[in-house]
Amino acid sequence: MKNVQAGVGQFVPAVRRHGAPIRITVDGEALDARAGDSILAAVLLRRRALRRHEFGGELRAGFCLMGACQDCWVWLDRERRVRACTTTVTEGMRIDLDAPDEEPASFD
Repeated sequence: MKNVQAGVGQFVPAVRRHGAPIRITVDGEALDARAGDSILAAVLLRRRALRRHEFGGELRAGFCLMGACQDCWVWLDRERRVRACTTTVTEGMRIDLDAPDEEPASFD
């Protein structure tokens, strides 16, 4: 990730995850995930933060974890904005943590 501290993850799994191993790309970096993981969980199992706040630059890791707070927006293929906490990862998914230069084609 180009703008978020890498290192030990923010989340630690409490139970064994049973989903099939899959590969996603986050800001151009390949990450291993499990089918059934949310984007937020997949990223925070490996990183301390999801993104930087667009107005102040502070590190953000999601807040409510249930799709209500609007704190975990990410971009799929630089075109579609989704909530990381309610979007399930899929094989080959390309996720960008920074907003594209132009408005997105759609919001989910």
